[in-house]
Amino acid sequence: MLNTGTSSVSQDDNLNLEPQLIANQNKQFWTLQCIGWIGYALLVFMAIVRPQFPNPSFNLLGELINLAIETTSGFLLSFLQWLLIRAIVHLPLRRVLMLSFISAGVMGLVFNIIKLASYKTIVYHQVWYEQLDMLEFGGWFLFSVTTMFVWTAIFFIMLYNTRLQREHDRLLRAQNAAKEAQLQMLRYQLNPHFMFNTMNAISTLIYKKENQIAGDMLDQVCSFFRYTLDQNASPASTLNKEIELLELYLSIEKVRFGAKLNVEINVPKTTLMARVPSLFLQPIVENAIKYGVETRKDNGQVTISADLLLRGKKNYLRLEVIDNGEDQSGEHVPGFGIGLKNTRERLASLFNNDFQLTISHSQTGTNVVMELPFEPPSR
Repeated sequence: MLNTGTSSVSQDDNLNLEPQLIANQNKQFWTLQCIGWIGYALLVFMAIVRPQFPNPSFNLLGELINLAIETTSGFLLSFLQWLLIRAIVHLPLRRVLMLSFISAGVMGLVFNIIKLASYKTIVYHQVWYEQLDMLEFGGWFLFSVTTMFVWTAIFFIMLYNTRLQREHDRLLRAQNAAKEAQLQMLRYQLNPHFMFNTMNAISTLIYKKENQIAGDMLDQVCSFFRYTLDQNASPASTLNKEIELLELYLSIEKVRFGAKLNVEINVPKTTLMARVPSLFLQPIVENAIKYGVETRKDNGQVTISADLLLRGKKNYLRLEVIDNGEDQSGEHVPGFGIGLKNTRERLASLFNNDFQLTISHSQTGTNVVMELPFEPPSR
């Protein structure tokens, strides 16, 4: 009768990271773009321009203008490469890689031509393609295409990581929607179950000609369903609302059983904001009354208590429902069917199996204990 789990993943009902992902991605791109090309300019200046200062024929102004053109053109080309990869990142991975690195080669060639033309024209006042040394062109091209390949790899990692996060976000939202539908279905399953049992009890009272009691019970039933309809249809609720619903349900049962039914609720205020499935206590208490109180001739007792437990660094809510039914320690007890199965499934769905539910029978009655993560309600 034990159901445990170890998952501690929390779910956000309104999870949508798309705007945040786009904002973070754009911020990372522009930060990296600015820092990267400023660093590129400083590196070229220190490695190539600065060592030429002692040369009397050194054209400092031309070198600085050329460096500015080289850095600006590289900045613009890498920006075009970013736009291209961002436009194709949704394609299959192999195609994205192929197109990205082909375009990187093209960008590297264009970058190399711009650099070489600028350098020959501005620094040495030459026509860049005249007296072109292919070995020199190849050396420049190797550096230019390597630069574009590095930027392409960085952009690909950034964009593909964003794509994976976006797909993960969509998967989580789809899982949440499926979980919400499952929880809602399980909640709706309780209504006909409770209605059947209650109408059966009212019909029994009418059959016994206890019409006044049956009428009072029917009024309480109407109040109970009116209250549940007024509440938010969310499959998750708070312990405070569940206790309110439970007290209304117990008022129905007290009409039926009178002084035979005694109920004690011990729930401290510190536990009232715990996040729980809606209408999850009612079927358990219903079982306690049906298979505990009804088996006694008098002095039926049902006790509902709650407290907090600390396991490691995580708080858990411990709920206990006890009845003083007849000795059930050596026999299978009927009735713990749809109600308990429903509760178990809803706890498993809401808390990703991170819960415990145990039932024990003894000479003093039945004890149902639930331990589930103590979580505040999501806003």
